[in-house]
Amino acid sequence: MIRPVVLVLGPHRAALSGVSTHLNALFISPLVREFALVHFQVGSEGRSESGLARVLRLLVSPFALAVAIFAHGAAIVHLNTSLNLRAYWRDLAYLIVAKLCGTRVVYQVHGGLLPQHFFRGSRVLCAFLRATLRVADVIVVLAQSELAAYRAFVPAQPVVAVPNAIDCTRYTALGRPRSPGSAPRARLQLAYLGRLAREKGLYELLQAVRAARAQGVQTRLTIAGGGPEEGTLKRYALALDLAPDVEFVGPVFGEDKLKLLGAADVFVLPSYNEGLPYALLEGMAAGAAVVSTPVGAIPDVVADGVHGLLVPPQDAAAIARAITHLASNRDVLARMSAACRSRIAGAYSIERLTESLQRIYSELSQTKPMRTRLQT
Repeated sequence: MIRPVVLVLGPHRAALSGVSTHLNALFISPLVREFALVHFQVGSEGRSESGLARVLRLLVSPFALAVAIFAHGAAIVHLNTSLNLRAYWRDLAYLIVAKLCGTRVVYQVHGGLLPQHFFRGSRVLCAFLRATLRVADVIVVLAQSELAAYRAFVPAQPVVAVPNAIDCTRYTALGRPRSPGSAPRARLQLAYLGRLAREKGLYELLQAVRAARAQGVQTRLTIAGGGPEEGTLKRYALALDLAPDVEFVGPVFGEDKLKLLGAADVFVLPSYNEGLPYALLEGMAAGAAVVSTPVGAIPDVVADGVHGLLVPPQDAAAIARAITHLASNRDVLARMSAACRSRIAGAYSIERLTESLQRIYSELSQTKPMRTRLQT
């Protein structure tokens, strides 16, 4: 059987990013049985290059995409992007080239601003954004809030929500020794996994750990990942006298990541903005309750009081209250743990992602895509 070729655009697959995780999930999914997926690298993640080399790459890369389309006989270009200024303008060239080459385009948005807010204040630029979004054959978003926003912004365009997903097999095998009614541990185990950047709310998280300790709550926070704020965060933790309570372990993968999430009572993610973080899905699949902000697609996944506790962005006091509540209610924590595992296995499995994208790819690989069906 000849499989239709899909060029999947995104960062280096070994890069530390949610989109890279998404790409890797696609390439090991059952999608490869019906479609030949080919990776085409875009962006600076996973590259080591000078400023001049970066400029040259940006100029040449759209032409390289055209060569790749014809060389592989691609029927579909799956463009993974984000609605921020840097990604939008970079990926606009790829979108135009793909359409000029006669391919169908899946335009998947991994977070960023909503389209109504992107060029707010400029009617001309808003009209330009609307026109460029109409060039794609289908827009794929992660969250229900994004689905409503994009359908309102480009009402004639097919827009579908396809949340991220994970292979739950490795996480369901992790044991959870605690049981309802058991005596509280000496410390509540907290884990953060992701990029170390200011917008992730990590400064507020450190403040919350100190505030919880002042109320007699013993915690152990493990921060895994790397990023531009790593050095500053470490110094801030020392300034708050949190050395006994906070550990920075750097990026973790494979068994180390499983061990970290399996040992966590609570997965903390106090970000100012998000798409749908893979780390959140992985933490929940491992049975960690959640303390997070209700941003992006997170409210689609986490029901407040059921899977964890949702707190306002940039509110250290609210994070501290959530930590204190869970530390003193271990039976509630255990129920949340079970609910998290059930939630991810039921709605965010790799099988569900495969089914959704398989349908989109199949529609677009036909001679005349059935655009109205993609909207249902």
